Amino acid sequence: MVTRQFPKPAEIFELLKFKKPELNPRKRRLAKALTIDDLRLIAKRRTPTAAFDYADGAAEGELSIIRARQAFQDIEFHPDVLRPAIDVDTSTQILGGRSALPFGIAPTGFTRLMQTEGEVAGAGAAGAAGIPFTLSTLGTTSIEDVKAANPDGRNWFQLYVMRNRETSYELTRRAAAAGYDTLFFTVDTPVAGARLRDKRNGFSIPPQITLRTIVDAAIRPWWWIDFITTPKLEFASLSSTGGTVGQLLDSAMDPTISYEDLEVIRGIFPGKIVVKGVQNVADAQRLVDHGVDGIVLSNHGGRQLDRAPVPFHLLPTVVREVGRDTTIMVDTGIMNGADIVASVALGADFALIGRAYLYGLMAGGRPGVDRTIAILRDEIERTMKLLGVSSLAELEPRHVTQLVRLVRLAPGPLG
Repeated sequence: MVTRQFPKPAEIFELLKFKKPELNPRKRRLAKALTIDDLRLIAKRRTPTAAFDYADGAAEGELSIIRARQAFQDIEFHPDVLRPAIDVDTSTQILGGRSALPFGIAPTGFTRLMQTEGEVAGAGAAGAAGIPFTLSTLGTTSIEDVKAANPDGRNWFQLYVMRNRETSYELTRRAAAAGYDTLFFTVDTPVAGARLRDKRNGFSIPPQITLRTIVDAAIRPWWWIDFITTPKLEFASLSSTGGTVGQLLDSAMDPTISYEDLEVIRGIFPGKIVVKGVQNVADAQRLVDHGVDGIVLSNHGGRQLDRAPVPFHLLPTVVREVGRDTTIMVDTGIMNGADIVASVALGADFALIGRAYLYGLMAGGRPGVDRTIAILRDEIERTMKLLGVSSLAELEPRHVTQLVRLVRLAPGPLG
């Protein structure tokens, strides 16, 4: 039998250790966020519906983003045992420079709508973490102001080729003059995808005050206070504003974009050229033959063609065919550092995060973006240690199995 005794006060007091209460509400809520999904829930509570849905939503039935996230869940890791990985090196060389982590921040449009610090918060957090930041053509902070927010870090620029070609050429020249070292030539937006959440919300730039937005604002006054007490929300690199997102995209994009446009931009921009939006092996091979510096396997976060291929599913085939000849990046659906580790194991040189970054931004501005990066960093390091690898170079395809959920009934056009 257990021998019982009177409790000793000294032993009880040893157990009574209280944390100092955190009085700053932003620090308190961010400290409770242990995953990107936690940040998403905070973001949803704190952001008006139309702005949150713009960041969170996708095209039509949103099947592409659902499948992309599911693809990362449908993996099996194969760890090596008795392989100590006490300290792990998460750094990598990408497009001629160093990144402290195997991911960077993807281009996102209308970012200050989600939270007023916008791209300045993203660029500053990326610079502090030692990872690249990518500014969108449809960004709400100028090329020059992003450079000022991240003066010593790596800035990349994402370019839409617009109907007015000279506008795109001028943006390219400005990015080069500001010291951006890489340009993402985006090819998956000849027209705007059908983003039904935005249509149902009447989403526009700038936001329009309606009875619905007044009701929405009543429970989120902090967002509206920020909105009306900070500089006017506009497209910092474009002159036209107003209208729905789809209307703006339709006026900016051009379905006649071609390889000739790619060659013109290559002649203007002196840095690295990466083509974003590649969705099959044949296009990847053609682009490599054209001498691009890299490709991004991407379906635009599921925001363009619904039911498009899942980039993570495409990755092994593309790596096998062209991985020795060019830099391969992947985006869409990344919600965990383990997703990034799996991508690197299957041959990706780098990953890009979009929504994960925006969830942090909406949850807490710059500190929220810092929290996003910290969560992903911790997950990457922990996954690597559990796999028994000390560096990204040690990750191999044998560490990951992609489990089967969607099976093609006939050979698809992956090649």
